[in-house]
Amino acid sequence: MPDISLTTVVLLCVAALAAGWIDAVVGGGGLLLLPALLLGLPAGTPAAHALGTNKAVAIVGTTGAAVTYARKAPVDVRTAVRIGLAALAGSSGGAFFAAGMSTEVLKPVIMVVLLAVAAFVIFRPAFGSAPATGPATPRQILAAIGLAGLGIGFYDGLVGPGTGTFLVLALTALLHLDLVTASATAKIVNCCTNAGALATFAWQGAVLWQLAVLMAVFNLAGGMFGAHTALKRGSGFVRVVLLTVVFALVANLAWEQWVA
Repeated sequence: MPDISLTTVVLLCVAALAAGWIDAVVGGGGLLLLPALLLGLPAGTPAAHALGTNKAVAIVGTTGAAVTYARKAPVDVRTAVRIGLAALAGSSGGAFFAAGMSTEVLKPVIMVVLLAVAAFVIFRPAFGSAPATGPATPRQILAAIGLAGLGIGFYDGLVGPGTGTFLVLALTALLHLDLVTASATAKIVNCCTNAGALATFAWQGAVLWQLAVLMAVFNLAGGMFGAHTALKRGSGFVRVVLLTVVFALVANLAWEQWVA
């Protein structure tokens, strides 16, 4: 593990806890966790190490949330796994390209992603408020495999932050799910994308395992608690949290980019 202070380790664990909760409710926990790692790791640490460690932490919390959701939410596990296998392939490919990316490239990309999510949610106020009217058609499932699986999976391996949020949005739009069910389905898919990207980063030696294991404990607790909260409070609550998270992170990144 790199030489970082105890205070920084504590702050990273708190960030992992909060990110696990956010990721379980609306996805996008990496939008908090990855910037925390980029800021907390010593100067000169390759960006790939932050990305790899982020995946090692996130997969634990995502798995905990997925198990919690699968027990109580009406999730079509078979469809989720099919999308997830495509996402695993996509994230593995994206992770190969991520090895050469720098921190300076990552931050603007994350900001653009956030602005796109914010615009979509603002202009679709009723998005994800109604339950599914019936099972998804083969065409809808195929579209979800291509876009939510391969497409977002590739993005997850390449950059990562916002993947859970994009999955929720894509699954809600393509499969006509409510936000809670889409969130539950996204967690299963996200487990696969994390696994594919993590395997690639681990093979490249780009995971700080000691730090990752410690942060993963907090991420797991946050993920399980977040899933319980979303199931209890419903789609309206998920939408409020989604908007709050997106606006807070856009404001923070804008401050760092143009003011600080």
